[in-house]
Amino acid sequence: DMALQKFTRAILSGKKIQVYNYGKHRRDFTYIDDIVEGVVRVLDKPATSNPEWSGDHPDSGSSKAPWRIFNIGNNKPVDLMDYIAALENALGKKAEKIFLPLQPGDVPDTYADVNDLVEQFNYKPSTTVDEGIARFIRWHLEYYES
Repeated sequence: DMALQKFTRAILSGKKIQVYNYGKHRRDFTYIDDIVEGVVRVLDKPATSNPEWSGDHPDSGSSKAPWRIFNIGNNKPVDLMDYIAALENALGKKAEKIFLPLQPGDVPDTYADVNDLVEQFNYKPSTTVDEGIARFIRWHLEYYES
């Protein structure tokens, strides 16, 4: 999700940010370190093929091919306005906002179902939005402002 980078650059440069659906979105923001940890954990347990799998009666949890799909997400949807407030807090600067309607094809709420990840790997991302944003801002300021 590019919102964090886009919003950060706009706020730091005094530009307005576009807030769709009048800020009434809920999203599942996941910190990059949590994603990497999830990927590393699944690498140690490769998928196996299901020789009984049939296209006539497909099982969405398996395949003839040795693959699996796991959602690696925070599973804690956050109100967009709370996300923006956390960003403003980390930057020490208020965002100027332009509130816009829901865009065609967008949905108000999204979040990752991580049940399979928890069941098979005993892993659930844990970095809070406030903590993740604060870490990102420290990195961003060091990388771009130094």
